[in-house]
Amino acid sequence: MTALSKRIISLTLLFATLAVGCATFSPDLPAITDSPTGARQTGKIVWHDLLTNTPEASRKFYGELFGWEFESPGMDLGFGDESSYMLIRYNGNLIGGMIDTNALNKKNNISQWVTMMSVDDIQSAATAIAESGGKILTPPTELKTRGMLAIVEDPTGAVFALIQTKNGDPVDHEPVHNDFFWDELWTSDVEQASNFYHHVVGYEREDRRIDGTDRSYHVLKKDDKPRAGIMSNPFEGERPVWVNYIRVEDPATITVEQASNFYHHVVGYEREDRPIDGTDRSYHV
Repeated sequence: MTALSKRIISLTLLFATLAVGCATFSPDLPAITDSPTGARQTGKIVWHDLLTNTPEASRKFYGELFGWEFESPGMDLGFGDESSYMLIRYNGNLIGGMIDTNALNKKNNISQWVTMMSVDDIQSAATAIAESGGKILTPPTELKTRGMLAIVEDPTGAVFALIQTKNGDPVDHEPVHNDFFWDELWTSDVEQASNFYHHVVGYEREDRRIDGTDRSYHVLKKDDKPRAGIMSNPFEGERPVWVNYIRVEDPATITVEQASNFYHHVVGYEREDRPIDGTDRSYHV
């Protein structure tokens, strides 16, 4: 079992315990917009939460690398203290959140990013997931100010979250540097996954030929707006996963050593360099 699989299993066990276990656990997470928008955009990836058991190291890493700022929401979260959940901003704009998992469970390292997909009716979406061969890992759970959340798994094994926001989703905007700008599913079965997400959130797949190859890149669209990408998992034997992309001005300023050292010390990753056929470059796993 890979390190990723172990963390996903630990994540689902944790949320399952919180959802059905302690009656005194009543989480209240802040809204994902500063001002209510009053509108939900089904199928849009609207939020990313970082789960980490080393919050200070994570703040330092992302702050130095991308200029992200972390702030307490200044509210009773229903668990831990005010620093157990931090909002992430860039240039004053909300872009994500960070959960100190030590406030929830000190036994398992579940450090990872959680991708959140908007739905207008989370109960109906959960039903569609079950009907389409997916799994409901935790049922729709009330998070008060934020809305409702469910942790789910598609038929190929990729874990993500559904969110029905209480006050509406962030409005669409042009991607800026040092912010999330694209999400991509690496899956073991493109056809099966495409059909699943079509049934659950109405994605339509557009296949775009990659220049100079006989391969295509698959774009998932909703209401004619590109919302995510989908491709065959490039690593045989690795669990399907949602991958989040951050736009940067100059990728050369972010060294492989910086990222590798951080993830080794924070989440225990070991780096494996795999040569890319026909080139003098390597892909780092």
